[in-house]
Amino acid sequence: TMLGDVAVMVHPEDERYAALVGKQVKLPLTDREIPVIADDYVDREFGTGVVKVTPAHDTNDYAVGQRHGLPMISVLDLQARINDNAPEVYRGLDRFVVRKKIVADLERLSLLVEVKKHKLQVPRCERTGQVIEPMLTDQWFVAVTKPGADGRSIADKAI
Repeated sequence: TMLGDVAVMVHPEDERYAALVGKQVKLPLTDREIPVIADDYVDREFGTGVVKVTPAHDTNDYAVGQRHGLPMISVLDLQARINDNAPEVYRGLDRFVVRKKIVADLERLSLLVEVKKHKLQVPRCERTGQVIEPMLTDQWFVAVTKPGADGRSIADKAI
């Protein structure tokens, strides 16, 4: 979901990056610049202490995005293919294909420092085992117990 990144965040008390807060950086493989923000969510001791922010595809990043008024750029369609919010070269491709292509493209441009395995809790469907990609979608709910014009609820009518 790197293509949906909208900011880079650092811890507000991390002196290593204090001078960068408020500046813009270029998001690789895109034509976008994104801000460097400071947020307590960052663990200064983990990795580089710099974290990308993708609010449309991560619940923690969503909270950060809300706190900082960041845009929500969804880069997946409902079939988990890359949508029109991403650069044209990736559009229409499956997310797993694009992940490999992004790594190759970053490497080709000498922008890749390393590839490391991390243990992550990836949500999976309990029936199919498929990876569930977090994403923003419109949702609606029906009040099945609320009485309608005739005084009966949908639940009452179903019984």
